[in-house]
Amino acid sequence: MQITFICGRQHECRQIQDLLATPPGAALLLHGEPGAGRTTLLAYAHRHADGRTVLSAAGLADEAELPYAGLQRLLDPVRDHAVDLPERQRRVLRRALTGDGCGDDDQLVLTMAVLGLLGRAARERPLLCTMDDLDTGDAPTARILAFVARRLRHLPVTLLLTAGDGSRVAGIPSRRLPPLDETASRALLADRCPGPPPPEPVLATLAAVGAGNPQALVDLGDALTPGQWLGREPLPGAPPTDGNLGRAYRAMLDRLPADTRRVLLLTALAADIGSGVLARAARAAGTAVEALAPAEAAGLVRTDPYGDVAFARPLARAMVEATASAADRRAAHLLLAAACGAPGQRLRRVLHRAAAADGPDPALAADLAAVAIDGGYSVGAAAALARAAELTDDPALAAERRVAAARHAWTVGRTGQARALLRAVPPPGAPEEAAGAGGPSTPRDVDPGGRAALLRGEMRLRCGAPSAALPVLLAAADALTGTDLAAARLALLRAGEAVCFSGEQYRYAEVARHPAAARHDADGPEAELLTTMIAGVAATLRGEHTRGGPLLRRAVVLGGRSTVALTPTALTGAAVAGLLVAVDAAAHRLADRAVDLARNRGEVCLLPRALELRAMSEYWLGRHDAAARSCREGLLLARSGDQHASAEVHLGLLAVLAAVRADRDTGLRYVAEIGDSAPAGSRPYALAQWALSVLDLVDGRYADAADRLTALARPGTGRGQVLVQVMATPHLVEAAVGAGRPAQARTALAVFDRWVGSTASSSRRALSARCHALLAPRGSAEAEELFRAALRLHPADVATFERARTELLFGRELRRRRRPRDARAYLHRARQAFVLLAAHAWAEQATAELRAAGESVGVPQRPAERLLTGQQLRIARLVAEGATNREIAGRMFLSTRTVDHHLRNVFHRLGVRSRTELTRALDGTPPQYSTYS
Repeated sequence: MQITFICGRQHECRQIQDLLATPPGAALLLHGEPGAGRTTLLAYAHRHADGRTVLSAAGLADEAELPYAGLQRLLDPVRDHAVDLPERQRRVLRRALTGDGCGDDDQLVLTMAVLGLLGRAARERPLLCTMDDLDTGDAPTARILAFVARRLRHLPVTLLLTAGDGSRVAGIPSRRLPPLDETASRALLADRCPGPPPPEPVLATLAAVGAGNPQALVDLGDALTPGQWLGREPLPGAPPTDGNLGRAYRAMLDRLPADTRRVLLLTALAADIGSGVLARAARAAGTAVEALAPAEAAGLVRTDPYGDVAFARPLARAMVEATASAADRRAAHLLLAAACGAPGQRLRRVLHRAAAADGPDPALAADLAAVAIDGGYSVGAAAALARAAELTDDPALAAERRVAAARHAWTVGRTGQARALLRAVPPPGAPEEAAGAGGPSTPRDVDPGGRAALLRGEMRLRCGAPSAALPVLLAAADALTGTDLAAARLALLRAGEAVCFSGEQYRYAEVARHPAAARHDADGPEAELLTTMIAGVAATLRGEHTRGGPLLRRAVVLGGRSTVALTPTALTGAAVAGLLVAVDAAAHRLADRAVDLARNRGEVCLLPRALELRAMSEYWLGRHDAAARSCREGLLLARSGDQHASAEVHLGLLAVLAAVRADRDTGLRYVAEIGDSAPAGSRPYALAQWALSVLDLVDGRYADAADRLTALARPGTGRGQVLVQVMATPHLVEAAVGAGRPAQARTALAVFDRWVGSTASSSRRALSARCHALLAPRGSAEAEELFRAALRLHPADVATFERARTELLFGRELRRRRRPRDARAYLHRARQAFVLLAAHAWAEQATAELRAAGESVGVPQRPAERLLTGQQLRIARLVAEGATNREIAGRMFLSTRTVDHHLRNVFHRLGVRSRTELTRALDGTPPQYSTYS
């Protein structure tokens, strides 16, 4: 049988397949919010009911007061089989299905009659019975079907029920339909697009609006115009009210009392302003918060013990607001504005007043803008400025407020909102349609006002088009130099980042020559720091380390000693300077301060970059686990803010960190996540190539590793990722030496040494000495002295991994010189360090070298947690508990075939041949070390 999965519901489809394959019969309840796909899954079951007679019905709200109405519709096709039932059962069943009801004394008789009727109808062919919206129809039907579902184990009858979110039926397996993940949401949206695939920002925004609800996503896709699909027109903030989901919510709300609907709308509009405000607004409306009880019973809201009310699902709030009439919304906003009387609620009060306004209101707009600017960066401030722009009757002032609103939205991580606001700010003479986000540059991008161009450039830099961001940012610097020098310098700083990200370092000279990059006597500490850093980076990229080094160190000092409060942007600039002159501890402190300050100030958009720099400094300090944690946090924040370019950098760093630890599967997974989206020459591409080259090095493919790293840049031309190549030089030298290409290694090492010579870093000098040792004649006194020098230079308190690598290479060199006794001490220390760092592949290499040197040691085996995927580990633990494959399949909602497949891989990875051996492996039984012949 061919299985066709429904988008995002693969697990549920497999469970339905397993249910249908279960002899003789079984039952399942699927429950979820409106639009979750319950009816679609029932249709899927009908299509795959091979050889079964299908009986189907649905609970109808209009028939909820008619006892057994749903049961009558379900059983009507097989009522003829009632003649085979005992007389009393036949009589009771006929009375119930014809509307005469069923007395309490006959309830058990009726349920046994239904069970017997289904059993007789299934004699010819098995039955599939489905009841949609069980909780919406009449309660007696639900009670009867629950009774039947618990007694199907000896009948060829499969019963599949659906109900609203949170519904349960005692004794029946149930599965909640969760929201679709982002991948499935995007796939569903792309499938609804009538033309070419829509831009990534459009998919991201629509996926967020749809909140993982399949019907919401379908309704959104069907309602979009071609311009909205292309990102040229504003996108909706909620699913359409005339779609299937809107009609379902409207019907649900219509069944609630009027007071409940009134308080429910107040709750939807009173986002996060506390139960006191809601209670005051409800009293002013002539009701009370307690009127929400029917909505709580319907699963729309929840009330905690403190009286705070929250919507059970994010989409429910949006649909309650969207389905209300404009007059009802206006009245509710005025009630909430009057209820927000506390001093700290000024912004909320003005926002509600503005939401109720009809037409331009300059005074209210000015009040909104003033409150928003005084309150710092927040979602509320962005909304206030956006509304202020709508209420402003002066076009120039309205445009200024829209740009300010977009800046606030971008800063707090609302990228889609920022894009929508910027689209409404075209420069004079711009064409009507703007390019989609990430598309080619248009005259709109070069905003003569400067601020919109600066923001557009920043967003392009972070969200996936750094090469397109450069001309926009340089134009913004031109426009802002005469009016806002601080903003112009920010534009130059971001332009420099775009240059380095895209691998066009030779263009950094344009940044450094810009008038805004010049220092002035009146500059404050922050301006001096940024101009000094830009000049230092420019000199470093030209290879003028003697000039660039002092400038960069000055920037680090300014960042660390300034008595004036610096912004997170200035601190990240100082951290960049610290990394370029290899003062890793200072760079880490600066980046860490930038992370904390950005969090405290609500500047979410800056966190991915600050975390990237913190991770890089932690890498050089040898804190690989901390670096991975920083990258994972940065990746999560970048993705949530649609900063795709930043996300790819974090993926690249995670790949490098995994590769350095010889974790092949993890490293390749991160490289695969980058995929083909990163263009050749970009920083994510270079990091991915670095990770792959390290894995090549681990496996002894020296030529491949050397080729990858050499191709990253062409020193002297300013093209390619020179900085990444310099960072990877120790690996490049090791690979080139292993491939028999000493000239290639010396060329790379010469560039590395020029940089190291401009720093005061003992760890970098240790790496340089190690590289020179590898290039020295094998077995020579020169090589030995260089290795010893490298070990003296390695700091004792940091970078223990690199020290262990040096000891491994030195021990190998001594063993090959037939000095096994001298080699063992270094190899033992290397092995011990690798084991403590959980760098198992390197520990195995050290063990192999020790045995080759005559030491009797075993190969340290990896624990199961590091060898198995999460799903494989869960299956293995269930096996250890004594579960059969079929029991595991039921508990994990998998097919038995899938469990068999995973278990074979578990046996292979752990090197066991039976369930008993598997149990011992998980219990921590001491491993039997393999031996070398």
